[in-house]
Amino acid sequence: QVQLVESGGGLVQAGGSLRLSCAVSGRTLSSVTMGWFRQAPGKEREFVAGINWSGGSRYFAESVKGRFTISRDNAKNTVYLQMNSLKPEDTAIYYCAARRSLLAGPGEYDYWGQGTQVTVSS
Repeated sequence: QVQLVESGGGLVQAGGSLRLSCAVSGRTLSSVTMGWFRQAPGKEREFVAGINWSGGSRYFAESVKGRFTISRDNAKNTVYLQMNSLKPEDTAIYYCAARRSLLAGPGEYDYWGQGTQVTVSS
């Protein structure tokens, strides 16, 4: 079973930055595509960013493109979401997810973490 544990959430002022981390265990990170999703109160869960096993393919939602960066360090079995120029509308619970796929991008993911709260103050 793939286990995903998010960390790095917190409170930040608008315009600031946070880096989320997702520690992966139970399966080699290089064999799966990783993604980040988020869900704000009263809203549907939405895809944020994805990265394939090699890191050579990345995909971002239009709402975060140019502000967020996804990366992975397979030696550390960790995936990161660097969030810059944060806006209040970025406030949400952020979830790390994984799937056995060569494709980055939105779609169905099979494994999920418990989430980490990101709050952006105005």
